[in-house]
Amino acid sequence: MARIKNVELPNNKQAFIGLTHIYGIGQATAKKICKAAKVDQTKKIGELTNEEIAALRSEIDKHTVEGDLRREVQMNIKNKMEINCYQGVRHKKGLPVRGQRTNRNAHTRKGRGKVVANKKK
Repeated sequence: MARIKNVELPNNKQAFIGLTHIYGIGQATAKKICKAAKVDQTKKIGELTNEEIAALRSEIDKHTVEGDLRREVQMNIKNKMEINCYQGVRHKKGLPVRGQRTNRNAHTRKGRGKVVANKKK
């Protein structure tokens, strides 16, 4: 297994699909990385040579991925919460941030409804 940015890439996947296991790299970015590193994107991760893996590593280092990106996203959320902007308030309350309805959906964000005792009257 190839290890890039402390992520084990699966040997049986194609190179551009395997790179998507790294946080912050989607399929489009993975294809660009493979092209820039001159690696065949349809080649399996297990078949890559050490030189090709090194080329992929150096190309990925040019992007913000994994821990740095996670930290940046968390800092952005924390900043919004501190300045009390609309999205920050929604984050604090645990409600959907991007304008979704809440009266009949949003159970993944809000959680299931709380049972109220003695409601029958």
